[in-house]
Amino acid sequence: MITSPAFSGKKYAVLGLARSGFAVVRALVASGAEVTAWDRQEDARAKVEGLVELADPLEQDLTGYAGVVVSPGVPLNTHPIAGHAAKFGVPVIGDIELFAQARADLPAHKVVGITGTNGKSTTTALVHHILKEAGVPTLMGGNIGIPIMEQEPLPEGGVYVLELSSYQIDLTQSLDCDVAMLLNITPDHLDRYDGSFENYAEAKSRLLSMQSEAHYALVNWQGFEAGTIRVGKSGFNCIVPAATDAQVNWPSLQGPHNAENAGAAMAACAWLGLSVDPIEKGLRSFTGLPHRMELVADHNGVLLINDSKATNQASTAPALAAYPHDPGINDGAPRIHWIVGGLPKEPGLRECAQHIDNIAAAYTIGEAGPAFADELEGQVPVRRTEMLCEAVKQAMEAARPGEVVLLSPACASFDQFKDYEQRGDQFRDIVTALTSGEYENNTAPCCEVAL
Repeated sequence: MITSPAFSGKKYAVLGLARSGFAVVRALVASGAEVTAWDRQEDARAKVEGLVELADPLEQDLTGYAGVVVSPGVPLNTHPIAGHAAKFGVPVIGDIELFAQARADLPAHKVVGITGTNGKSTTTALVHHILKEAGVPTLMGGNIGIPIMEQEPLPEGGVYVLELSSYQIDLTQSLDCDVAMLLNITPDHLDRYDGSFENYAEAKSRLLSMQSEAHYALVNWQGFEAGTIRVGKSGFNCIVPAATDAQVNWPSLQGPHNAENAGAAMAACAWLGLSVDPIEKGLRSFTGLPHRMELVADHNGVLLINDSKATNQASTAPALAAYPHDPGINDGAPRIHWIVGGLPKEPGLRECAQHIDNIAAAYTIGEAGPAFADELEGQVPVRRTEMLCEAVKQAMEAARPGEVVLLSPACASFDQFKDYEQRGDQFRDIVTALTSGEYENNTAPCCEVAL
């Protein structure tokens, strides 16, 4: 774990003892801090019993405390902890701010901080992957993976790659990123910002305002031009999307949205000192995040893509744009065998309509399946498959080399699955079984197939 003498002898309150809160408690105690901690759940409190004083910070005199550490899930605009801490002049912070305060005692390193409404998870994982493939000591944390304070410090020359939500930035005052990226800003989570898009944009922009002058900022040009992004002392560099002719060599980075993610990652890694060859190697070998345009298999020239995380139209539309007509593939015929449906969040497929020409066939599933099938009939061939396993089987039977079987449902999963992860895991399992011949002996009647 990450510890620091900066915390020794100081008093902290920790509110919320889920994974990041538990990691904070352990790191602070190991650093010699005095900790008061609380969680509404008895089992969460039991994990730290004997390590700390168990008491609700809302009922405590916080005089002399160095900080109240809360989960990013605590809404500062409505939760009483913000006002209570303010009475005592105590900052409300998160684990990222503790990491920022510990940096001076870590081996010499750099930090890449990545935020934005969309694309930050993929870009974080991509930067981490490129660095790792190039032999640079690196880890990723923040809003992805293992909590940062739980991880072991990197050796000298390492790079910490952090995905940062606006909630985490709200709880951070001193994180001076060597590279800061603001990928894009569109309205989201406005309930946390009193319904104000301007307040939300300001929260994102604070990642840039915390930077020193000599550091490197990468910014979405459209957001800057529109005045929604405020830059800091380091100025800014515009994110330039990767070239389409290069992108074709990166199987897990298709589509215009991933061209921007890749462009940002390339620029960051170049500024960190990597040359073209290791960056290109990392782009080619990147397999994507689970359930986000994840390349599950390339079977007989057919790509099988798990985009189960696309739970609304806005997420699915870029996936449909990722595989356009190609005159060199099947004479330019549509390439995508689209598995779509589930529990709808919104009516219809209007946002996906502009990419309808890329669809070779649609396979509808779940509660939204009949309505989606009715909407798509007459525009593309439609198969009303209802169940995911049947959709995958039929799509794989129909797809030709150069085409794509794409699970990008544009719907939530709760009609048939526990969550989008279970849906994506089942897609992966079905693909594995079908490509390995597991179903040849009728072990799963819904997926009988000979491939």
